[in-house]
Amino acid sequence: MSFAVPDSVRPIRDAVHAFMTERVEPAENVLHQGGPAAGAALDELRAEAKKEGLWALGHPRELGGGGLPFLDYVYVNEVQGRSEFGQIALGTYTLQDSLMLYEHASAEQRERYLDPLVRGDISPSFAMTEPSVSSSDPTQIRTAAVLDGDEWVINGHKWFTTGASRAAYTTVMCRTEDGAAPHLAFSMILVPTDTPGYDIIRETPVLGLDGAHCEVRYDNVRVPASNLLGRRGHGFVIAQKRLGPGRIFHCMRWLGQAQRAFDLMCRRMHERTAFGEPLAAKQLMRQHVFDSYAEIQAARLLTLDAARAIDSGSDARVEIGAVKVVGSRMLHNVIDRAIQVYGAAGLTSDTPLDRMYRHARAGRIYDGPDEVHIDSVGRRILGTYAAGGNWEFGLR
Repeated sequence: MSFAVPDSVRPIRDAVHAFMTERVEPAENVLHQGGPAAGAALDELRAEAKKEGLWALGHPRELGGGGLPFLDYVYVNEVQGRSEFGQIALGTYTLQDSLMLYEHASAEQRERYLDPLVRGDISPSFAMTEPSVSSSDPTQIRTAAVLDGDEWVINGHKWFTTGASRAAYTTVMCRTEDGAAPHLAFSMILVPTDTPGYDIIRETPVLGLDGAHCEVRYDNVRVPASNLLGRRGHGFVIAQKRLGPGRIFHCMRWLGQAQRAFDLMCRRMHERTAFGEPLAAKQLMRQHVFDSYAEIQAARLLTLDAARAIDSGSDARVEIGAVKVVGSRMLHNVIDRAIQVYGAAGLTSDTPLDRMYRHARAGRIYDGPDEVHIDSVGRRILGTYAAGGNWEFGLR
């Protein structure tokens, strides 16, 4: 498999790259501050993206998106990932939730939520994680919903519901089936965030970053029975279909973050001198370049291979699990080396590296900690051998 961007994708990738480096990245200081100025700047970026045909490129065409095939989208998303604001400015922040609704929502739910999502008129949020339950074992989720006449009544406690404070609704995973098998005991229910009893307790800071990761209590929240998403008791199936592509979307964007950190590191080595010569002349500095180059290339090939597997119709559980671990570690390592090259300046907010570093550390936990993915990949591969087969890399 070639690393090179296909000729068919190059023009749109170049356009997204220019949009990111010339407009989104220069606006980051304003966007980080929040408030009216940040809102106005983001609105302007979104309007420009729509005008230039760069909006929602990964969404299916029938939803009003760009319709890029999954593998092609890797080449675009890795550029979009250069900034944490890229997916919001370019209308792909909603992609996981849009695809979930596209597959499982009723006609009424599509009209109310899906169309506005793709247009960027509303934002979604997703509630699965709970403070009192290990996220690596979601069968222990305690938030429960009981059908009372024609309404679901929801009670529970969630946190890390990203974007809930600005979302129009939350897709809540909750226990609905008493006595059922663990993976058939939960359902997904759509809850408008202005519903009585939906109480945002706080936006939980993560490593000093305010990322709208909300802690929410559900106190006798009542929504219509028709707000059930998909089949009752099939919440795990829906969650896995949402989280699988979501993990590789993260890996795509991490490549863009790593590219940006790599560029900063290499340029710094030519700009900074120590003991009479540029940093680029020093062997230990060159090792930072080598190690980063090798890790970025390895993670990029794994990402492309996982996207190829998904495009071929595979669930790609092994490929996605592997790249989630390798990609998050790669991103952390590359940014860490860039900070080391910058020295004290790398610890300040004078470069984007300090925010990038804190975001990168979270990548080894969200959407499944490294340990869970490592165990799952090892178990699946060993299962192939236990069944009398083998894992032939050249044929995968």
